Amino acid sequence: MFPSSETGHGPFSRLTSRTREIMEPILGGTAEKLPPPPGPEEPELHLSRTHRRLGLATLLLVLFLTFMDNTVISVTLANVQSTLHTGISQLQWVINGYALVFASFMLLFGTLGDQLGRKKVMLSGVILFCCGSVVAAVAQNADALIAGRVIMGFGAAASEPGTLSMIRHIYPERSSRAKALGVWAAVSALALAMGPLIGGVLVGVYSFRAVFWFNLFFGLVALIGAALILPESANPVRFRLDFAGFLLGAGALASASVAIIQGESAGYRSFRIEMLFAAALVLAVFFVLYERRVAHPILDVSFFRRSAFAGSNVVAFCTYFGTFSIFFFVALYLQDVGTSSGYGTALDFVPMATAMIVASLFAGRWVARSGPRMPMTVGCVLAGIGIILTEVVLTPSSGLSTLGWTLPIAGAGFGIAIVPVTSTALSALPAQHSGMAASATNTSRELGAVAGVAVLGSMVNGQLISSLIRQLNLIGIPKSFQDTVITAVTTGTFSSQAKQFKGTPAITKIVNEVTQAAYVAFGHGLDAALSAAGAMMLMCGIVAAVTMRTRSRTPGALRIRPQG
Repeated sequence: MFPSSETGHGPFSRLTSRTREIMEPILGGTAEKLPPPPGPEEPELHLSRTHRRLGLATLLLVLFLTFMDNTVISVTLANVQSTLHTGISQLQWVINGYALVFASFMLLFGTLGDQLGRKKVMLSGVILFCCGSVVAAVAQNADALIAGRVIMGFGAAASEPGTLSMIRHIYPERSSRAKALGVWAAVSALALAMGPLIGGVLVGVYSFRAVFWFNLFFGLVALIGAALILPESANPVRFRLDFAGFLLGAGALASASVAIIQGESAGYRSFRIEMLFAAALVLAVFFVLYERRVAHPILDVSFFRRSAFAGSNVVAFCTYFGTFSIFFFVALYLQDVGTSSGYGTALDFVPMATAMIVASLFAGRWVARSGPRMPMTVGCVLAGIGIILTEVVLTPSSGLSTLGWTLPIAGAGFGIAIVPVTSTALSALPAQHSGMAASATNTSRELGAVAGVAVLGSMVNGQLISSLIRQLNLIGIPKSFQDTVITAVTTGTFSSQAKQFKGTPAITKIVNEVTQAAYVAFGHGLDAALSAAGAMMLMCGIVAAVTMRTRSRTPGALRIRPQG
């Protein structure tokens, strides 16, 4: 049904209301929503150049922390596994506990920021982020670590949308805003790239706990800076928050993610997993239908009719899907199957990190000059090629000599693709919806991270177990011992026990054969996951080429052609 106006005033509001009363019975409530009457525009902020730069620097620190925590944990997974004796499924929740909550609540907090004040919501988020870091730092088991990551995800969801939407208001001029968005995109790429490097150094110095103490320290710095420097901004038009839409959307995301991850152990044909998938589908359908009807949706699905906005969100999803195929699984493989340490893995990722940073800085000028279509397409294709080449050359002994040229190709692709995604999505929507635009794009990013870890993790674990059973049968390990070996391999205790094992030559030979079988099985699973991720990025390049219809008409500015 047509929603009634809650914000309009004067004769235009009465005319709009009367038009709805006349049209609704004629159309049976099936027509699209009439546009709401125009409300007061949000006043522009007039800040000095110094104040702008300090504000941008503060926003970038918050951005760096929230984005870095997507990848910083990747090189600490082996340490988490050996310290807390976690399985692959629990490791996935260490990643997804953060990313899933981040994705599920970002739309709600983006809208809350528009309504209540972007600075207030951001400060609340940074406080939550710091609290979650403390919980994770002192965790004594996997459940406590996952709980800390979930709290951090809430904090990131509340604080991160403001880092993008506030730029829209600190820099109201299109040309200066384009430059600020380029810096924002470069820092987001830097955060993703630096995550494994920082994590590798910290876990080498102490343990995975050092990562969370690091978060706490810089989180407090960001909190103080944001409180003192950032101006407040909010949408002057107040409306009822779409909590029903939020519950439907978050429920769909959570149901799908839990089904994918738990399906590894419970079986995807089990009744419980099938019901979770069915619930995710039903909730997703109801979310779309409800958002089309509600007066003030948490996500206006009609915006996806604009091909540039829809395409940028697809690319955001695929980019993070592909990124986590590298950061999560390659790092885990090098440390569990190979002999790489946290330091060694961090060193292996240096070329990729450098390529991401340089490429994102270069891409900002490229996008400003030619528009997002070509950079986005080239970035996706390069990332896909880099992932596939990494899968071809990866072995347990891989290091800089082999990965030093394949990972930078993927990194350059990711760095190029990230920049136009951000600028396109934010420029496609009106300023008063900057929070929604920022939240939608970043939700797509985090959904890509969740799906990448969950879907590819299912592939790795499934291939690992089936291949390991075949290998154990080939070397003659009795079925009565196979479950013990599989449990040891999937919980991360087998590798350390095998390395410390001392026995008769005959038993040592069997242990070595079982170890090799586990490594081969892990490799088969990783090959399947990387191939799937590489193919997705290549297809995403086609999506970018077809949907991006933007062009640069003035230097340093992006203008969107009207969508039909």
